Amino acid sequence: MTAGQGVPDELYERLRAYEGRAAATAGIGKDRVNEPMIRHWCEAMGDTHRAYGGPDAVAPPTMLQAWTMGGLSGHTDRSGAYDELFGLLDGAGYTSVVATDCEQEYLRPLRPGDRITFDAVIEAVSERKTTKLGTGYFVTTRMDVRAQEELAGTHRFRILKYRPAKPKPRQKTTPEPGSETAGTGTGRGKGQGNALRSRPVINRDNAGFWEGVASHRLLIQRCTACEALRFPWLPGCNACGSPDWDTVEASGEGTVFSHVVMHHPSFPAFSEDGEGGPYAVALIELAEGVRMVSNVIGVPCDKVRVGMPVRLEFLRTDPELVLPVFRGSEG
Repeated sequence: MTAGQGVPDELYERLRAYEGRAAATAGIGKDRVNEPMIRHWCEAMGDTHRAYGGPDAVAPPTMLQAWTMGGLSGHTDRSGAYDELFGLLDGAGYTSVVATDCEQEYLRPLRPGDRITFDAVIEAVSERKTTKLGTGYFVTTRMDVRAQEELAGTHRFRILKYRPAKPKPRQKTTPEPGSETAGTGTGRGKGQGNALRSRPVINRDNAGFWEGVASHRLLIQRCTACEALRFPWLPGCNACGSPDWDTVEASGEGTVFSHVVMHHPSFPAFSEDGEGGPYAVALIELAEGVRMVSNVIGVPCDKVRVGMPVRLEFLRTDPELVLPVFRGSEG
């Protein structure tokens, strides 16, 4: 196998030898499927589907991975092969990691009381790839999740282990005047140099949302069958299952439902002062009833409060990106 212009990639040959080897064996979920976790999940997601409550409740299918996670105490079921694989990558300088995508298949509903067991395998290691983040290898693991020894679903998880690319010098630009927020909070202010915000992942399911943002419109999906509003954008209604939808434009009014203040690590592109200091990230409840995550600007981060009224603005963070943010009001 080669890596660029016919140069042999000896590391890849060593990495691919781990394909098919166990990543975890005979893992056991730290908790049985239970109603409190289901309730917390549904509250966080804003999912009120009746199937997830009551005497015959089932867990939301997308919680499949939640029952296998190690939590703050970490994993105790990972195999030696898994650790060796990542040791090779780290030793070769591919020390950064980013999750890229996951794929799940649901075979059996999970119900309160189910005991979860699982096995995982290193399914694939890609050839060396060069991305905007840097150069590295995609590693895919597949987990088979069982309830009472019956296969309940599969979870494929793909990450990129990479060596960060060196930032390219960019010319400093001045935001164009207009209705977009400019100056403080643009992500290009004092002391920020060439810092840029991360690019959003745009796919066929959410492209319409980002097209709306580019034209200064915050669009919410509306099911044309039951008229339920939903956010973030999804291919189907989570209330009635209909795939048909249209959009309504948000008024721009909202309140802070919950929030955190990010202190570390330092990301200059996200802070209003441009120095990488703390900044507020909030779950905003829009007047229409749906919630979205965004930044709160215009007030000191330590003054952000639950219930604070906010107003939508569109922030040009750099010449290629516009984002919806919310300006807070201490009054």
